[in-house]
Amino acid sequence: MKTHVKKGDEVEVIAGNHKGKRGTVLSVNVGKSQVIVEGARKIKKATRPTETNPDGGIIEQDGPIHISNVKKLG
Repeated sequence: MKTHVKKGDEVEVIAGNHKGKRGTVLSVNVGKSQVIVEGARKIKKATRPTETNPDGGIIEQDGPIHISNVKKLG
């Protein structure tokens, strides 16, 4: 399936709670019609302790946005 954005494109969120935010596309999931935009939808995720993160705890990461809610810039 063809999409109007790809990894590395500069996009703006045009709908939803994060409307107006701009960022770079970090990844595209064509099967679920979702994109992850840098800095657009921060979510908090609980993680258990691992070797790389011995304390575990809560981390912030970018969450997915539906592909129809982003517009390519330029």
